[in-house]
Amino acid sequence: MKVTEKDIKTVASLSRLRIGENESVEVREQLDKFLTYVENLQSIDTENIEPTTYALPMQNVFRADEVKPSLDRDLAISNAPLAEDGYFKVPRVLEE
Repeated sequence: MKVTEKDIKTVASLSRLRIGENESVEVREQLDKFLTYVENLQSIDTENIEPTTYALPMQNVFRADEVKPSLDRDLAISNAPLAEDGYFKVPRVLEE
């Protein structure tokens, strides 16, 4: 697929990027190479390949969820700039 100057300007506008005239040729070549690569990938036969989420086997790397003593609430709240009824108080960010 050949990428045109118009394609570059359209993509730049949609992504709110400024691509100078001197950069335009390099960007067009890079985008053309990328799209050619994608076209090559589309020609691969994936008929008998099961879809996967990850290319490599994944395993849970989290620690066990165990109850442990934590920081005392009053001590944590003592560092807050604003607190009310045992909770951190923050400025409202949503209007009603």
